[in-house]
Amino acid sequence: MQGVVFLGDRKIEFMDFPDPEPGPDEVVLEIKASGMCGSDLKFYRVVGGAAALGLGGDGSPVIAGHEPCGVVAEIGSAVDGDQVRVGQRVMVHHYKGCGHCGHCQDGWGQLCREGVVVYGATGHGAHARYMKVPVSTLVRLPDALSFAAGAAISCGTSTAYGALGRLGLSAGDTIAIFGQGPVGLSATQLAAAMGARVFALDVSAERLARAEAFGADALIDPAAEDAVERIRELTGGPGADLSLDCSSSSAARLAAVQCVRAWGKACFVGEGGDVTIDVSKDMLRRQVTLIGSWTFSTSGQADCARFIVDHNVDVDALFTERYGLEQARDAYALFDGQQTGKGLFEF
Repeated sequence: MQGVVFLGDRKIEFMDFPDPEPGPDEVVLEIKASGMCGSDLKFYRVVGGAAALGLGGDGSPVIAGHEPCGVVAEIGSAVDGDQVRVGQRVMVHHYKGCGHCGHCQDGWGQLCREGVVVYGATGHGAHARYMKVPVSTLVRLPDALSFAAGAAISCGTSTAYGALGRLGLSAGDTIAIFGQGPVGLSATQLAAAMGARVFALDVSAERLARAEAFGADALIDPAAEDAVERIRELTGGPGADLSLDCSSSSAARLAAVQCVRAWGKACFVGEGGDVTIDVSKDMLRRQVTLIGSWTFSTSGQADCARFIVDHNVDVDALFTERYGLEQARDAYALFDGQQTGKGLFEF
């Protein structure tokens, strides 16, 4: 089979790989949809692959794509056929840990103390026809959801859902969401469905327009106005109850901390980058809580899918471009501009 491999420096190569065969506790999936996530751009751009980003790996070519969704094509000899069957519609929690430590047992394989494989970065991902994964990484795709929706839930949308959960978002809360890329737009969509008042921030007019269509109550371009002052104005002075930075921008992260009210909470979910905060002024003396949220657990992924079904959230609307795998070079060149919505490869 052919798979898409990121060479770094914005170069892509189509490489031939053997069709995978499952080990005893593994399954092979026939991929139906493979999403494009903002974090894919880090591997697309960086020279040196996952190792250059601190994720390890041995430097050998790895099939890209960490938002897999498809059907079970083959199961290993030790897989319980009553638990997983050929033809079953599934998503994948895109991390593989040891399977035995407390984090793995709780569904947080990315926190494994023995080391972790990140599919699409240090292990073969879903930008190919087939993908092999441990049965423990599978999350059932509800019948009401499309394969495209399942791909989004396999990373970006569940990442947003997990962050909103960490913040404890409730109906009636005000939340400022910085960055309206795939994760930020998911957060806007989900927060609106939860009954929150949503302030969407981005420097792209196109992305702000999409945020409005997804339920944002106010749109703010930080390049055109002081975001913190505007949020205080919108809230009558105190600031937002909560904020979420999905951009990784240092300026946005600082504003996310500064824009919340006393006793408010700010959460960083965007990977990479840094920020300098006046701890006393911006946090301690206002009793502000700062949270870091890294993706989600297997149960969190399943919860996200159920929420989307129960609240009839149109996750498919996240996708503005759909491609065949042979269009990967053009797809990532467009996505690299970070002005569009989310892209998807369909099989």
